[in-house]
Amino acid sequence: MSDEPDSSSNSYIREYWDLVGGIVFALLALYFNHIQNAGLATILSALSIGLLSITVSEIAEILAHRISEPYGSYLLTFSAVTVEIVLLFSILLQSSESSNAIETVKGGIISAVLVDMNVLLGLAVFVGGLSFKEQQHNEDTSSSYTTILYVSSLALLVPGILDFTKHGDEVIKSASLVISLVLFLFYIVILIFQTKTHTHFFKSTARSRIFRYKKMIKEHKLDSDEEDEEEQGVYYIFDHLSLPLNFLSMFIMIFIIGIMAEVFASKSLPLFHEFGISTGIAGLLIAVISVTPEIFTAIKAAKNDQIQRVINIAMGASTVSILLTVPILMFLGYIVDINLTLNFNPLEVGALIFTIILAWKTTDDGETNYFEGLSHLMLFVCYAIIAAFY
Repeated sequence: MSDEPDSSSNSYIREYWDLVGGIVFALLALYFNHIQNAGLATILSALSIGLLSITVSEIAEILAHRISEPYGSYLLTFSAVTVEIVLLFSILLQSSESSNAIETVKGGIISAVLVDMNVLLGLAVFVGGLSFKEQQHNEDTSSSYTTILYVSSLALLVPGILDFTKHGDEVIKSASLVISLVLFLFYIVILIFQTKTHTHFFKSTARSRIFRYKKMIKEHKLDSDEEDEEEQGVYYIFDHLSLPLNFLSMFIMIFIIGIMAEVFASKSLPLFHEFGISTGIAGLLIAVISVTPEIFTAIKAAKNDQIQRVINIAMGASTVSILLTVPILMFLGYIVDINLTLNFNPLEVGALIFTIILAWKTTDDGETNYFEGLSHLMLFVCYAIIAAFY
């Protein structure tokens, strides 16, 4: 009898640590922002964004389980990219006070793809490869996504080439607006391709995996029975909410994240400049904050031998980061009269193209192993080292 309260308390902590922690850190961040303690306000707002983003991803995953693929993975990636857009736009609004704001936003756009494709995909494939010698996925998925990403990254080269050939600011701005429109139209086509005409390209083929599935189902049943005994009636509230209420909950979480993003943007940029943190590293930090929930979800999926879900999340999020984040930020920048252009520096575009080529090589045969995951992590570490001194 004496063990029941402890077990129940542990269950509540396990289920709601991210939500409670995110709200507590948000309140503390607002307090330290009010008393002008930039360091603590930055750290606490970043922690709040990360934790509440985990809650958003958990709600999105619950919704994803209620709908079929690829809609489930699409919903999960879209929720994460929404956090990314909110965070980057908050930083963009600081451009009048910080000369590094626009370059940090550009670094954040590219870094989101690099983190998705190298950290998220690399860690998940590495962890999954340690549990299973090889993991199989639908090669049409990775083939389609790498083609989309390769073409999109080449489109992002256009403003940079015009900048390199010494065209004026107006030409570069006009080219950036046209490219962002082209990317958005391309996204509409991809959305139709993914959700209407070729949904089978993004579903697991489940080739030669029947025995793994049986083992996984058996282990999952045993784990579920043990959890039921331990939790003693404690359940996750979002599991029992209707679709509209879960969407409302996501909106509330994202609204709070938006407030924290404003605090983070206003306080972090001066700190980055004060401590000599390059815009490349600043962009990576921002990307890691927004992508963290997806990383947890992908690693969990890989350990359950659901590598198809990992591919959908990592490459789907990268696709949306370019084809949707860029046009939306360009549109918002145009509305608030901020001159955001797409003339990325050579390091960012080069790292993006090399990442896509590596992803094509590691996923094209429909099988992954831990060495391929490690290759992505190595590429990311090399980029981070260069970005720190660039």
